[in-house]
Amino acid sequence: MSDTQQRIDELVKSNDLVLFMKGNASFPMCGFSGRAIQILKAVGVDTRTLKTVNVLDDAEVRQGIKEYSNWPTIPQLYIKGEFVGGSDILMEMYESGELQQMLNSNPA
Repeated sequence: MSDTQQRIDELVKSNDLVLFMKGNASFPMCGFSGRAIQILKAVGVDTRTLKTVNVLDDAEVRQGIKEYSNWPTIPQLYIKGEFVGGSDILMEMYESGELQQMLNSNPA
């Protein structure tokens, strides 16, 4: 495992809720990242306690997270070390109630 993969693995495993995104919770820098933050707020996540990783700050993490999850796009949400998905999947899970159930059974 490369240094970058180890850093990502540590972030994912040491935080209950991690969002790899462009920007941060108070200033998302793309529409998809902004939508992910809005969805998380809608299900009651306190974005001050949400661990966000701005992939624009680190090109290695920006590419490395795509390899880590085998998922081509950003944002990417992890709950309790498990990859959940990007903003489209979060929206579907929110609309079905699945995201709320997942967060309630794994409080961050």
